[in-house]
Amino acid sequence: MPSAYLGLGSNKGDRLKHLHGAAERLHQRDGLRVTGVSPVYETEAHTPSPDETQPPFLNAVLRLAAEATPDVLLRTAHVVERAEGRARATEQRWGPRPLDVDLLAVGALTRDTETLTLPHPRLADRRFVLRPWTDLAPNFVVPPPFDRSVQSLLDRCTDPAAIRRTEHTPGEGTFSSGAPSV
Repeated sequence: MPSAYLGLGSNKGDRLKHLHGAAERLHQRDGLRVTGVSPVYETEAHTPSPDETQPPFLNAVLRLAAEATPDVLLRTAHVVERAEGRARATEQRWGPRPLDVDLLAVGALTRDTETLTLPHPRLADRRFVLRPWTDLAPNFVVPPPFDRSVQSLLDRCTDPAAIRRTEHTPGEGTFSSGAPSV
């Protein structure tokens, strides 16, 4: 069973509550088990234009043991987003959102379909993904086209966004069945 890595982000409402809720909901799903949780980081929002401002994001990365296919994982991620108040159909693209769940990688799988690209095509450009992921799994080799460890991708990342580690971890105290927090 390959490990799946999911990026969590929130910049609307009770951001920390949304991250905790996502981690708990994912852990409770049949065929999924949270096996690792990064610390939470706060970052400025990436926006479509430099003159647009949004509230800062809280971000974290989860590692899951998943019996589900990547397509089922993606659908599950969308169900969890909706449960935390996200309405993809009516929200502004790249706008503030209570929860964003991105499927970053599933083991060594690669995929490029209309609905899913694995690994996530923009992960190498996102310090807010790579920094927490490095805390969780620095030696995980992200499949092609990256074909590098998470740490190596972070070392090469040119994203200038400021990032600050918080004292929080999503789902803290929830995963007594072996999900280590970093």
